[in-house]
Amino acid sequence: MLKGDFTIPGESGYEELTLRLAKKWGADSVRDSDGTELSKDILDAGYSVYSTVCVIRGHNDWAKNHPEAWQQTFLMSEPVVAEGTEVEVPLMEGYFSEQFRIYDSPEALEWWQVFDRTDNCEIPAEKWSYRAGKGVVCIHGIDPWHTYTVNFLALRMWEEISMYNHVTNHWDSEHLVPIEPMHSSAAEYLLGWMDEWCRLHPVTSIVRFTSLFYNFAWIWGADESNRYRFTDWGSYDFTVSLPALKGFEAKYGWRMTSEDFINQGKLHSTHMPPDEKKRLWMDYINEFVTSLGRQLVNIVHSYGKKAYVFYDDSWIGIEPYGTRFTQIGFDGIIKCVFSGYETRMCAGVCTNIHEIRLHPYLFPVGLGGKPTFMEGGAPAEEALRYWVNIRRALLRQGVDRIGLGGYLHLTEDFPDFQDCIEKIGNEFRIIKQAHKECCPFTENNHVAVLHSWGALRPWTLSGHFHETFMHDLIHVMEALSGMAIKVSFIDFQDVVSKPLDRYHVIINAGCANDAWSGGKGWTSEVIEKLTGWVYNGGTFIGINEPSARSGYSHYFGMAHVLGVDMDPGDYVSHGKIAPKISEEKELETMGINLQWCWQMTDKSHVREKEGLFLTNKKTKVLALKNGKLAAALNSFGDGMGVYLSSFFYSPEQIRLLQTLIMKQSMIWTDNINIEAAWFPESRKLFVVNNSGSIQKTVIRCGDKSLRLTLKPYEMDLTTIENNIVEENHEKPFAAVGCLECE
Repeated sequence: MLKGDFTIPGESGYEELTLRLAKKWGADSVRDSDGTELSKDILDAGYSVYSTVCVIRGHNDWAKNHPEAWQQTFLMSEPVVAEGTEVEVPLMEGYFSEQFRIYDSPEALEWWQVFDRTDNCEIPAEKWSYRAGKGVVCIHGIDPWHTYTVNFLALRMWEEISMYNHVTNHWDSEHLVPIEPMHSSAAEYLLGWMDEWCRLHPVTSIVRFTSLFYNFAWIWGADESNRYRFTDWGSYDFTVSLPALKGFEAKYGWRMTSEDFINQGKLHSTHMPPDEKKRLWMDYINEFVTSLGRQLVNIVHSYGKKAYVFYDDSWIGIEPYGTRFTQIGFDGIIKCVFSGYETRMCAGVCTNIHEIRLHPYLFPVGLGGKPTFMEGGAPAEEALRYWVNIRRALLRQGVDRIGLGGYLHLTEDFPDFQDCIEKIGNEFRIIKQAHKECCPFTENNHVAVLHSWGALRPWTLSGHFHETFMHDLIHVMEALSGMAIKVSFIDFQDVVSKPLDRYHVIINAGCANDAWSGGKGWTSEVIEKLTGWVYNGGTFIGINEPSARSGYSHYFGMAHVLGVDMDPGDYVSHGKIAPKISEEKELETMGINLQWCWQMTDKSHVREKEGLFLTNKKTKVLALKNGKLAAALNSFGDGMGVYLSSFFYSPEQIRLLQTLIMKQSMIWTDNINIEAAWFPESRKLFVVNNSGSIQKTVIRCGDKSLRLTLKPYEMDLTTIENNIVEENHEKPFAAVGCLECE
């Protein structure tokens, strides 16, 4: 058994448990968690010590004397319909009163705005007034039966991660106020505090920054049936403050408004294509976070300690894939993961150490509110389910460490979980060792994922897999995360300004006008460049409403390549080609065999979309759902367009996408529940069973094959010289069926 590369959460009062599990799991580091402390016995046990710091919370004594330096945000009132020419609008109605308080200083009031949402116009300041005692805005001289809202500044009185932990665990403790580091007094205080903290924690080896200054947006409601009114892990809505607004105006010479953030009440989620104002604001915040963050890290380094950053919670403004990230000077990055694509997100950041924090978190309940470490919970099953997806990604791109967080004592009633983590730790170290020896084999296929964020936000949408499962692209990325191919992320400017010949496949997946489909990003220049690229041999895969844009003869800008378009209602009176399934031999003429993949697919996950139609008779129909187009292929020059109405992460869909990307492969298995990764220099072949049942398979690696039987979720490590059953390679994987189905 290999040891090390594991961070265990310690807990004062449970020293024997901490040290016993540290030995069982092969831990070399111990950490504290929100709500826990490390005792002297744990600190003196010889482990490296991670200490968690949240820079902007835990300073209530200072914050009480500096209320102007509390963090802020813009909120919009609930819409109110005017019954006459005057109306009162209550500002805080529907919001969680323990999270927000109206910020009504004279300076703050200058940024408030009132809107007639029926006419979509701003109400002049002389037509409204604020009544502080009642917390309402009175509007007069208006049109009856129109809807009115107020954009107002609010102070955030409870740091959101602490708030969630507090409410979830029923803590009875003081609410922690987040402070705004853009206030010069706050920045000066934080630098002094950091220096003092390092001096008082001589045993700490690694300062684990719970990110830095700004939380992702998490707006809570008063009604528990709609507690999370707005959640976006990539949003900049919580970076608003008076110093930031004024500093932005001083730098760029023009003023942001509350409506630039509120956006008619929609806010600016990551799922919306960013406009130039948002990009400029993000860059402005990133520049500030980099500057102050670097000063904090320099203090940590001056005490001989390392600085790691947690790529969750208050990570906004850090942008780990941005151009400034390395300037901060972090020695490592930590990411909590549920999935393969999150693992890849962590693994690709430019820093020395990459650590993933496994789930489930050691709390009584999980993020969805379901039991975890309590009666009714099954944490070992959860851990394995997450690990299977994480393991796929780790076989493609390794990380340096794994760990857990939370209350260690909760595992006492779940010995199967303790055993499960031991197994996971062993598998992780074996995979890490393989990466040390050589790189895994990668097929000669380069895939580009095209969306509005491009390389700035790779391997993410704006949340964890369980929170964004409804988006096709998240399922695509999860499938890609474990494939033996090179994956890049590009935006629409990249299409225009950079060569595309390095890519074999480009994927665009999303809903019309969202950041993932692209909306206005689909300019004529982009379409022209991509069309030529496909004609010369590329494959364009479009999923859901790819390249959708309004105001043109074709709703899908790439309809001519896909052989499929969508009618939003403009062509209801026009005749359309009746789609029918193409025969298998027709598909084989395109060089690939997809019928067997589709036949195995669970059709319950295939989205039935209205309005899809064929643009020409040559388009090959792969699948229908209730008589409606679900999948199609279209030859275009030397290339091909592929349309899928939806994509859902599953063994069948992984194999379908793999088949579309690679007509043949150096390594393949004839069982879709089994995947393999080949490390050629060390001759190591990893074979993993991604299912909870026993699976049999034949694996072909080059001109050699071997036959294996794997237990549920088992990982087998062998060398290709072992267990050879034959030495031929007659068919690529795409032409071979699934043993389970046969």
